[in-house]
Amino acid sequence: MIYLRETILRYIFLIFLILFGFSTKGYTDIIKFNQLVIEDPWIKESPSNHPVTGGYLTIRNLGKTEDILINVSADFAMKSEIHEMKMEGDVMKMRSLENGLIIPAGGEIHLKPGGYHLMFIRLKQKMTAMDVHKITLTFKNSGSVIIPMPVYKMKHKKKHNH
Repeated sequence: MIYLRETILRYIFLIFLILFGFSTKGYTDIIKFNQLVIEDPWIKESPSNHPVTGGYLTIRNLGKTEDILINVSADFAMKSEIHEMKMEGDVMKMRSLENGLIIPAGGEIHLKPGGYHLMFIRLKQKMTAMDVHKITLTFKNSGSVIIPMPVYKMKHKKKHNH
């Protein structure tokens, strides 16, 4: 009887680990694509009926030539753009990068709140925390890659191992 009870408890524990022990973001932390490494992708949670939200990630270029992020697309938004925020005088301005975002050879670019970021415009649905959406990133030299991006609250802070 004790053996049966221990076996049942082990199976329950195993099921618990399978269902809850593995994070949904575990498979999205690092994506290797040709000479590029895409890390920590995430989308900012949006309130109901809010028409826009941002997407953030880090892109490392391990190659010997620069690459350029030239397009982003997502099924959940009518339009997606690559944006830059920067100070001009005393005013913070945001603009679309029509010619793309250069990823220097041997370098990395951080897309983060207040800087470079992806902008998802005219959302078709609310971005809810813990949902995962697929987006397509298109690079001039490396081509296109589809990546999963989990949705987090704005307070989300990733751990960086630099």
